[in-house]
Amino acid sequence: MHNVPHKVPERLESFASGRKRCHTPRVSAASEAHERSVRTSPRKRTVDSTRQNELLAQVAEIFLSEGFTSVTVDDLARRLECSKATLYSLAGTKDQLVQTITRHFFISAAEQIEAAVAAEPDPRQRIRTYLAGVGAAMRNQSPAFYADMVSYAPTARIYRKNSDVAARRVREMIDDGVRAGVFRDINGNFAAQVVAVAIDAVQSGAIIEATGLSAADAFTELGDLLLHGLSQERRPR
Repeated sequence: MHNVPHKVPERLESFASGRKRCHTPRVSAASEAHERSVRTSPRKRTVDSTRQNELLAQVAEIFLSEGFTSVTVDDLARRLECSKATLYSLAGTKDQLVQTITRHFFISAAEQIEAAVAAEPDPRQRIRTYLAGVGAAMRNQSPAFYADMVSYAPTARIYRKNSDVAARRVREMIDDGVRAGVFRDINGNFAAQVVAVAIDAVQSGAIIEATGLSAADAFTELGDLLLHGLSQERRPR
């Protein structure tokens, strides 16, 4: 993974009131201080939670399909038919909005994947189910979003943290399978790290380009490869 930090262009602007101060001799120092605070603080538009969730989902759809570096706040306001003040109610800056969307993506994906794993009673199939879920989630990221995510330091850290979680979960499932007697006793940490590297390679396009497989097929093959490698069955020498 290439973590070459770059700055997300264009911050969401602060919205000062724009009104001229009226200077009168009777205004107290406390009142003047309060007025200065009001004038220099960003104006936040109150938006109900339902509308906020709708907007976050729409922003996420745009970012995930197009990336976030090339999308400006003006673009978002125009395409979502809302004001910049409304966008400002979601996050204080574009940087924060990008990070919010990225975190929410991984949280939502993890919840769906873990629900599918919990519903699978066979410890052998849980790894396959988990990797299929990872593949389904990562397919929602366009190459443009992935490139932006791993190149921008804050989102690269979020991605790396979740990749580490994925590796740890695979290791836990391997250990569970070993204890259940359905997997042979191998170095679970090594297998988990191999899976993490493979996930990166699939999402970056390296494996796709080299093999001609779709992302879905690549994750299926990865699950099968890992499952057969962990099998208790021994091949004849």
